[in-house]
Amino acid sequence: MNVMVLNANTRRDQGKKAQFSNIYAAKTIADTIRTCLGPRAMLKMVLDPMGGIVLTNDGNAILRESMIEISRTQDEEVGDGTTSVIILAGEILAQSEAFLEQGLHATVIIRAYRKALEDCIEIMKTKASIPIDINNRNEMLHVVKSCIGTKYISRWSDLACQIALDAVQTIAIDENGRKEIDIKRYARFEKIPGGAIEDSYLLKGSSKHIRFCFYLVHTSRVENPRIILLDCSLEYKKGESQTSLEFNAEPDFTRMLQLEEKYVHVMCQEIIAHKPHVVVTEKGISDVAAHYLAMAGISAVRRTKKSDTNRIARVCGAQIVNDTADLRDEVVGTSCGLFEIRKIGDEYYTFFDQCKNPKACTIVLRGSSKDVLNEIERNFHDAMNVARNVMLEPRLTPGGGAVEMAIARSLEERSNSDKSDFFKGVEKYPYKSIQRAMEIIPRTLIQNCGGNIIKQLTSLKAKHAQSEENFSWGVDGETGQLVDMKKLGIWEPIAVKMQTIKTAIETAILLLRIDDIVSGTKKASTLTESDSTSAKKKKDEEEKPTEESQKD
Repeated sequence: MNVMVLNANTRRDQGKKAQFSNIYAAKTIADTIRTCLGPRAMLKMVLDPMGGIVLTNDGNAILRESMIEISRTQDEEVGDGTTSVIILAGEILAQSEAFLEQGLHATVIIRAYRKALEDCIEIMKTKASIPIDINNRNEMLHVVKSCIGTKYISRWSDLACQIALDAVQTIAIDENGRKEIDIKRYARFEKIPGGAIEDSYLLKGSSKHIRFCFYLVHTSRVENPRIILLDCSLEYKKGESQTSLEFNAEPDFTRMLQLEEKYVHVMCQEIIAHKPHVVVTEKGISDVAAHYLAMAGISAVRRTKKSDTNRIARVCGAQIVNDTADLRDEVVGTSCGLFEIRKIGDEYYTFFDQCKNPKACTIVLRGSSKDVLNEIERNFHDAMNVARNVMLEPRLTPGGGAVEMAIARSLEERSNSDKSDFFKGVEKYPYKSIQRAMEIIPRTLIQNCGGNIIKQLTSLKAKHAQSEENFSWGVDGETGQLVDMKKLGIWEPIAVKMQTIKTAIETAILLLRIDDIVSGTKKASTLTESDSTSAKKKKDEEEKPTEESQKD
């Protein structure tokens, strides 16, 4: 039996009070994020816990500082739609507030929401999406362009789209009918302050920032190098913990040094026997080993990260070896066309370039400051995830709030025309509330453009009601006018929209199931009051006359 001891300031909210407090919190967060949606989005300045400043309109970047799990889930699954999912979840909870006040049980609302979620997914796949040919480069570029149209990097959208699409196609692996695209592990961003954003480019290979103490270079440029990757140190064997040696005479110390040198020499000879040009190790390289390698004309890079070594293995065809005794010709990488060390600004970088069929890549970003580079990296992350989502599930939905409005119209039709038992009960009303919640996306886009919300939203509803073929009509995020997304070329991967709706509705369901909140932390006001009280008591004690002063 677990026993939890809470302090005297424990606060407990039960029943509807707990549900309403969660709804209020969700609405507050959604209202904060709402102005970050669309091309006319506003930026937010967030102070992180370490005192740094983040300037962005990326929903996940803003909410990451507030430890909001919902946007993190969206970001990890599909990498885009983090702002939309917060706005939609907040609106769904806001719609549920009225039903709770009327006495409708949370379980009934949840049942209706689950039914609505199933219908939303079905409608999106059958009525509100189109297939795409992932081998058509122009179509793919259009999709990626619509993703970064609302981002900071939109001014350089042509360059960014080319880089993002090429990067995803480079790291894609198709084996036995299973497609794997691991952006997080095999696509790396090398952020170099200085230069213009136009100087950014895709390196179909690997690069690594190095400092002088981390590498020994015999030559700074090698064509068609043979590369050996090690996960062991090229140093003499060291004691695991406290190790002591006792010498009886001076020759004993000299003998020990000779044995250490011989140990390192044997390891270096095992490497030199395979005639490599470059050796990369995750551990250290002693001065003696560096000398032997330099004498053999071998360049060495030490203390690389495990992730960097894995990327180098993917681009040059080498295998990582844990001991020099296990080296064979098959594990030596020969697919790299050029190994080069370049000085950019005041720093040195290693480049493994011109690789044959590389399955990892590095995006070299240039920009005026670290803040700009960080924002560009977030934008590229979104763009690459869009390309990945389309390649994994090649269907598109229209942007600009069109798909949400199409889903809202279909949900309304079903609730009015379906004569099943489900729609004869009270579940019908929470079900229809999902339809009203969906309208928040086009409503927010119009609002952020400064348009006439009521007029434009009513016109958009009427347009979708005319025909199912009008499912692609939405809101132009720049002007706030209604436009056909087919003509405007604004499309989103279906995976992003499906995940957005799934995450939003499931989060709302999760919060509605909470009916008891026990918080054992002090409020800020309580802390301030207790601090001021203790300070006042201390001051009174200091001013209180002592026995000696009373005698005087």
